Amino acid sequence: MKQLILLLTALLFSCCSRELDAMESVKNEPITTTMTQKMYLTIEGRTEEVSLTANSATQALVKKLEQGDITLTLSSSGGFEIWGALGFSLPTSNQQVNAQPGDVVLYNGSNICIFYGTNSWSYTRLGKIQGLSASELKAFLKAGESEVKVTLSL
Repeated sequence: MKQLILLLTALLFSCCSRELDAMESVKNEPITTTMTQKMYLTIEGRTEEVSLTANSATQALVKKLEQGDITLTLSSSGGFEIWGALGFSLPTSNQQVNAQPGDVVLYNGSNICIFYGTNSWSYTRLGKIQGLSASELKAFLKAGESEVKVTLSL
């Protein structure tokens, strides 16, 4: 009888442990909700839409953009992104992100990174460029070039 109780107790703990592990992995997955507000990126006269992630950084960025467009000079780095200084800081909610092509993120609170490849780092999600293939995204972002003029607008 003791052996049966011990066996049932062990099974119960084993099942609960697996459920807790599953719940923990779900808890660590980034929950990204998008805003209805869109942002637009323009490079050499071509404009693409960015679906914005709902967070304090994007809300602050939208407020800045409501005052007018922002033109930045970004450069390729590492063979997977273009990035550069915004010229101002935004609130951060950094978390480990496995950035994918099209992701737009905030790095160190004052730099914007736009991915045409992949990278894993601690970023604040800003949004995602929608509807471009990998090759179209690389062409649009001028992958490999330096001093890419990018205009952010609403």
